[in-house]
Amino acid sequence: MKKLALFFLFVIIIVAGISYMYLNYKANYNQAQKQNKQYESYLEQEVYGFDLTTVINKAVDNNKNNNIEKDKQGYYINNDNNSIQIDINILDNEKTYKMETLYSGGMDQFVRFYGDIKFKCTKLEYHKKTNKVKYMLFEQITE
Repeated sequence: MKKLALFFLFVIIIVAGISYMYLNYKANYNQAQKQNKQYESYLEQEVYGFDLTTVINKAVDNNKNNNIEKDKQGYYINNDNNSIQIDINILDNEKTYKMETLYSGGMDQFVRFYGDIKFKCTKLEYHKKTNKVKYMLFEQITE
């Protein structure tokens, strides 16, 4: 009788452990999908500089909330998990800027010069480990 009780206890513990792992996986997957939708909606879409500032602010907030480290130049370091990097290609001077450069220079300054200019997200990459968005490239399409 004791062996039967131990067997059922062992089975219950295994089922509970598997259930916990599955529910944890499902919660992480749903969170990644929700976060990705915010960024995927911009892929191949034309947006104004105003909208681009929103994306940059979301990415910076995401990196701050996830305690993503910065390198010596002040750029967020890819952590292969939940970091987001955004590059912006400006036609005026044919230069590509990192989001941190624009953010530290003041988003109001960017909006003043590029708020009415159209940009297009031409590249989107994902972290292999978590399938969360890791990189976006926006290119200026109007001057």
